Order: sequence, then C-alpha cells, then structure tokens
Amino acid sequence: MIFADYECSSNTVIILQHKSIVVKTEIGKCIHTMKAHTIPVIPGHFNVLYLLSLAFNYMESLNLEAGRVTMSETHVSKVSWWTTLSLAIQSIGLVYGDISTSPLYVYSSVFTSGIKNNDDILGVLSLIIYTILLIPLLKYAFIVLWANDNGNGGAFALYSLICRHIEVSLIPNQQPEDRKLSNYKLELPSSQLKRTQTLKQMLENSQFARILLLLATILGTSMVIGDGFLTPSMSVLSAVSGISKSLGQGSEAMFADLGHFNVRAIQISFTLITCPAILSAYIGQAAFLRKFPEKVGNAFYESLPNSMYWPTFVVAVGAAIIASQAMISGAFSIISQALSLGCFPRVKVVHTSAKHEGQVYIPEINYMFMIGSIIMCAAFKTTEKISQAYGIAVIGDMLITTWLVSLIMVIIWKKSIWQATIFLLVFGFIEVIYFSSQITKFMEGGYVPIMSSLFLTMIMGIWHYVHKERYMFEFRNKVCSKYIGELAMDRGIKRVPGVGLLYSDFVQGIPPIFPHLIACMSSIHSVLVFVSIKVIPISRVSLEERFLFCYLEPREYRMFHCVVRCGYKDKLDDALVFESQLIQNLKAFIHLKECEGSYQAEVNFIDMAMQRGVMYMLGEVEVVAQPNSSFLNKIVVNYAYTFLRKNFRQRNKLMGIPPKRLLKIGMTYEI
Repeated sequence: MIFADYECSSNTVIILQHKSIVVKTEIGKCIHTMKAHTIPVIPGHFNVLYLLSLAFNYMESLNLEAGRVTMSETHVSKVSWWTTLSLAIQSIGLVYGDISTSPLYVYSSVFTSGIKNNDDILGVLSLIIYTILLIPLLKYAFIVLWANDNGNGGAFALYSLICRHIEVSLIPNQQPEDRKLSNYKLELPSSQLKRTQTLKQMLENSQFARILLLLATILGTSMVIGDGFLTPSMSVLSAVSGISKSLGQGSEAMFADLGHFNVRAIQISFTLITCPAILSAYIGQAAFLRKFPEKVGNAFYESLPNSMYWPTFVVAVGAAIIASQAMISGAFSIISQALSLGCFPRVKVVHTSAKHEGQVYIPEINYMFMIGSIIMCAAFKTTEKISQAYGIAVIGDMLITTWLVSLIMVIIWKKSIWQATIFLLVFGFIEVIYFSSQITKFMEGGYVPIMSSLFLTMIMGIWHYVHKERYMFEFRNKVCSKYIGELAMDRGIKRVPGVGLLYSDFVQGIPPIFPHLIACMSSIHSVLVFVSIKVIPISRVSLEERFLFCYLEPREYRMFHCVVRCGYKDKLDDALVFESQLIQNLKAFIHLKECEGSYQAEVNFIDMAMQRGVMYMLGEVEVVAQPNSSFLNKIVVNYAYTFLRKNFRQRNKLMGIPPKRLLKIGMTYEI
C-alpha cells in the first residue's frame, strides 16, 4: 500500500510504503532500485536526513551511512517488574556486600579503648543512622543512581556521559555522525539547554578543565581499585574475629556496583531490605552495649544467643567473602571501561556470562588483587591496623562522584545552578568531614591507599598521555587523498589476491603507517580496508550502527575506509565473527553505492578475494620522545610507557587475531 509518492528532484523518486521506504534514483544511465535494501520506518522517527542525502546525491559516505540507521529506538530493552524484583534480590549480596558486613566490627572499631560513657553509644548510633540515611539512601539510591550510563556506574561511566554532551575529550576523534547513534539520547534545543551553553563553552574552551576532568576521573577510579587491596583482608578478618580476637577490630565503607542491575532494583533492595536490616543490627547492638559495655570488643558475636553462634559465624564468613568479591567485581568493570577509553594498559577482559555482557573477569587484575591482599594481611596483621588505612580512598572517590554528578545535574539533567550547588555543598560538606577525620590516620596506615591510588593514577595518566600524543602524531602526518590517486597510477605496485585489513585507531583518514607499508612491500591486497576502531562514549553500539564505510577514490582500486564504532563495554575479541560482520556490511554498502549490475560484479570480486584469505595488518608502532623534548617527557615516553607496552597484553592477542594471518608493520613515531 503506497501512502505517498514524492518527487524530490529531477532524478530521484522516494516511495513511502507500509513499513518500508523504497528509493529509486536515476543518475545518468544507472538506475538504483532500493527494494532489496529497504529502510524500516518507525512511527514518529521518519528518517528525513537519510532520504534528503539520497535525494540530492550527497556523497559524504560516512555521514550518509550514519544516517542509514539514525533516529531509531533506543536499544535498551524495558525490564518487567518481575525481573526487577529478581534483580533486587540478587543485588543484596553483590551491591551491598560491603555495607552489610559493617555491623561485624563498627562499634569495636570506634571504641578501641573501651566505652567510657554509655551516652557515647547513643552518639555513635546517631552518626551511623544519619550517615546511612543521607549517603547510601538519599545520595546514592535516589540521586546518583540516575546518573548511570545505560546502567553502568563508576567514575568512567560518569565521564563518558559528560563527554557525550560536552566536547571535553582530549583525543579529537569526535565526528558529527556519532551523535546520531540511538544510545546518545541527545536532547532537542530548549530554554533549559540555553542556560547551560555558557558553562559548556567554558569547559570546552579550557584545556585546564579538560585535563582536570580526566584526572579527577582517573583518580576516582584509582581510589576504588586501591581500595580493592584492603577490602578482602578487612572483610574476612573481621568475620572471623569471633574465634580469634587477636585478629582485631576495624571500619568499612560502602561501594556501590551498578553494572549488573537497574535503578529500580537497587532502590527496592536497599530501601526495603538492606537499609532496615542494617539499622536494626546497629540499634540492637547499641541496646546490648548499653547493658554490657565491657563486651564492645566483640559486640556482634557476644550479643548472639549461644545456639546461634556457629550458624551466624558461617553466614558472616560467607557474607564477608561475597563483600570482598563485590569490590573486586566492581574494579573489573571500571578497569574494562578505562581500557576501552584508552586510559589503562592493555589487559585481557574475559566475558563470563552469555546473558549479561557487563559481567567481566580480568586475570591480571585478579592476580594483582590476590598479591596485594596477601601483602596487606602480612603487613597490618590485624583489622584494627587495617582500619587505619581503610576509608580514605573510598571517601575520596565519593567526593569526586559528588563533583561529577553536580556537573551532570547542570549540563545533562538541566537542573538549576542552585539545585546543583545545594547537592554539592550538602553532601560535599559531609564527605569532607569524614575525609578530614580519616586524614588524621594518615601516618598510621592511611598513606597506603593514597599512595596506591596515586601510583595507579600515574600509570593511567602516562598511558592516556602517550595514547593521545600518538593519535595527534597520526593526525598531523595523515595521508592525503592525492596519495591514493598517485598510488593507483604506479605500475610498480602489485595487487595480490585476497582481502587486507589494516588496523588503526586513527579515524580522520589514512594513517602514516600505510606509505611505510608500501615502501617496504611494494604490494597490497586486491581488496584493502582501512579499519579504524573508535570507542564512542556510550556503553554499547548496536550492530546495525557499528560499521561506517566510504570509498577511497578511484573506486576501481577497491580501497575502503571503515570506521568501527564500539562502546566501552562492547567486545571485539573474536576475529572470525568480526571479519564476517565487516564483510557483510561492506557488501551492503556497495549495494547502496553501485548500479544493480556492477553491484553483483563487485560482490563476486570480494567473494573471490575472501576465498584467497584475509590478512590482518597491525602497526607495531614504537613511540619515542623527540630529541629536543623535555627530560620528563623522555622519561615518560621512552621508559615508563615502553615498559608498560611491553609487559602488558599485545593488541593482536586482545583482538583474537589468528597468528598465521597477522602481519605486523614496524614504524617509529617521535612525539
């Protein structure tokens, strides 16, 4: 059934049919019939930009390809209430493991020298109640959780959310077509949007603000990772303190892991189950200590009936193990985000669930936590001493989260300045007080998480700095389009059968590694695709929006540029699957561009090239400092970065490229 028939130009006819659009374009003697590649029409999401691009023969291919799937529905599926309730039950252990085990040792940690006055118990109980109601309940459960990035929490999730709305990324790889992705969720112009323009322009135009924002994100992430060294030893030692009192007393802080659950599930689980249970435990212990103040050293177990001691002990140990695992799992999640955004050395990320892509495991980091936890136990020996070190890093991360969410409230949520200011001042003031109290324990062990956080920040900062400078080197030395034309005319360049995939992080054109390849080999494959892996500041990019193609003229040379857009939680570690997806999308692109007759010939040529094999080409780039650069830059680039690059995972192993089909191309960049 045809609803309308529009004559858009002298040579283009657009036919709007039921549930599809058929575009017929006549250019010269070549007729394009789009029946085989129809465009789905979603009610209320008529893809006008794409139709206009076709109608007026707009040939900027990357923009055109981006428009092919834009303005579609978001790919985040709705979750039923039954699923939400199930997730709420599951989140009790994983998300609230740390805070749920805190009643084991908080009172014994506060009253290390015994209770001098019974009224002090009520004072401590009041602080506990106010803290739980203000920080986990009000701040996190009802405000911060809404600042998630498609269900992902952590400093880097907040940073990517900000980067989607403000151009503050230090790597200049933003492209207009990226904003058309369905998961971007950019808002239309409004009066609220105008109020934020001044702040957005200030941040975008300030290099200092860009660097500060990234450093704060890296520091917050490093604090969470540094806290992971202390959580396992602190939780488990506290749980077994009922058997061996020499294992001490000590303090706990909450870490919220939002990666596997939705906002409603977290709110339900904490509001209806976790919060009442924890408050009851603290109030019950306070009542017990008012009557038996001398038993404060082991208040949790002493307050139990004798028949409940061993069952409770077993449950407490199990809960402590879960609590420490929650911390480690959260660290895995944020490290995988940092890795995708170019802020962490390459490590292997294993996806442990076929149903939930956010569940990851990183072997190298797991071993690092294991060694670090053993060292912490051996060094501190008791939870009383560990408590001196514990807490500074987490509170520091909470302060950074408060600042980032305040920024999100103004720029993304379009709240007024005074609302964001109240949020920043109220919760920032509370957290500064807690942070100042922890600073007093700096020399007794508080320096441990601070130093480990600064060390991790230095590593992540060095890696991102060189990653950015490497990109800028390729940007300044990119290959001009004229070079391809000259290459096509060079009879000395041989075309060998097969498909060549030349990988690069550079998305603005052809990287300088390509002329180096031609100079060394004097031959290229009959079909050559420049593959640029580009991480978008969203969690995931749907498959139909992932690949963007354009021809490199002359067309008969069969060279293409492909930008592969992926989110920081997408995985590209299966080379065979990726290869199949790329070729299928390449054929679809050729179908859009070529006449019906020549299309089949091009597809046949690609199929023949595929039969001869696919070769993966990776640039093995050696990055060195320029001879006239500063001494610090030489130390960072020539020694620190080189050490990290050589001792962490290589790129081809992370991408799962078969070794027999891999060609590494060596080149040196001076930055």
